[in-house]
Amino acid sequence: MSLPLSLSAYRIVTRLASPLSGALLSTRLNKAKEDPMRIDERRGLASLERPAGGLVWLHGASVGEALSLMPLVERLALADRHALVTTGTVTSARLLAQRLPPGALHQFAPLDLPGFMRRFFAHWRPELGLIAESEIWPNMILEARRAGAPLAMVNARMSARSFARWRRAPAFIAALLGQVDLCLAQSQADAERLAGLGAAKVEVVGNLKYDAAAPPADEKELAELAGVVSGRQLWVAASTHAGEEAVAAAAHRRVAEVFPDVLTLIAPRHPDRGEAIADELRRLGFHCALRSRGERPTSGVDVYICDTLGELGLFYRLAGVVLAGKSFVGEGGQNPIEPARLGCAILHGPRVANFVDVYALLDQAGGAAMVGDADELAATLIALFADPGRLRAMARAAAKAVEAQGGAAERIMRAIAPLLPAGEPPAAP
Repeated sequence: MSLPLSLSAYRIVTRLASPLSGALLSTRLNKAKEDPMRIDERRGLASLERPAGGLVWLHGASVGEALSLMPLVERLALADRHALVTTGTVTSARLLAQRLPPGALHQFAPLDLPGFMRRFFAHWRPELGLIAESEIWPNMILEARRAGAPLAMVNARMSARSFARWRRAPAFIAALLGQVDLCLAQSQADAERLAGLGAAKVEVVGNLKYDAAAPPADEKELAELAGVVSGRQLWVAASTHAGEEAVAAAAHRRVAEVFPDVLTLIAPRHPDRGEAIADELRRLGFHCALRSRGERPTSGVDVYICDTLGELGLFYRLAGVVLAGKSFVGEGGQNPIEPARLGCAILHGPRVANFVDVYALLDQAGGAAMVGDADELAATLIALFADPGRLRAMARAAAKAVEAQGGAAERIMRAIAPLLPAGEPPAAP
């Protein structure tokens, strides 16, 4: 294939940089960002055998993207095709170990180096590749096509900020998007930006995350916890990032002036921060309990730190009000669809660029509300706790709004059907 000079240069530089991968992976291991038992997967060395029959490869960056792919994984299983899901984070691997259906596989995505990617595709020989959202890795895309796999971007998005950045390298991005057979975009705005960057065939199918199943919960544990917190006003600050726990704590202090029994649940986006969060809040005078230690949110606990993985479904069912994290610090916000699906009222800060359409939908439906700071968050919580009817109406509006947006998974399956071969999968070289 003929590549522009900029993309050819990227290929050369990454090939020459391959010997440095060991140092990079060692650094990431030291920071607990890699699984030491599966580090070879990052070099394209498979830890599992390829199953016989058709296999579709699906790639998502981390937890959110991987979970959005689950409706497709389930539908592929019904069509007797194996699904191989790749991600790049330890957290996503742990969560997928709990969520993947029987027969579906997970591997860590190789580093974006030509040799590693070539080795990966030589082993797995996918009959189709599905890349979630905006995961545009040059060697991944080029080596997938070199191996003969058709490619589609699913749940594709292109933010205004990313669009502006990519426009500075028009030949580079056009050459990459030119390798993609089909871009299935979340929205019309995403579709227009992708087409403007060089994607040849773009369709708007909606947001796949609306079709994701509600996160599971252990029913026995839910019943036990509900008994422990019975009679208390409670809310959960979910998927928080550093700095947001202080916002939640300040709001808790103000709410407690009106509702002394209020219980705040904090579920950090990175559970390994639990101990540090507890130390921070204890210095501020709060009585905390940590779920990772097996502690319970008994009557004397102000803040229950839910520092475990894969239990958000439990906490959403326990609390009727959810503050969506990463909306006060950084940029982007967290996905509010899961708590909305479970009938939670949604509160969020102003920084929700990655889910702007979803939050706009929920805000307009009356199922969510933006709060600008800890004082506004506290005032809103007090108003909701004081008026249970208003809280229930907000929660119903959130659930109804997301339910009405479903159907993207079926539209995607229909769109990719022509890319799936009807005969035998590619033979091993």
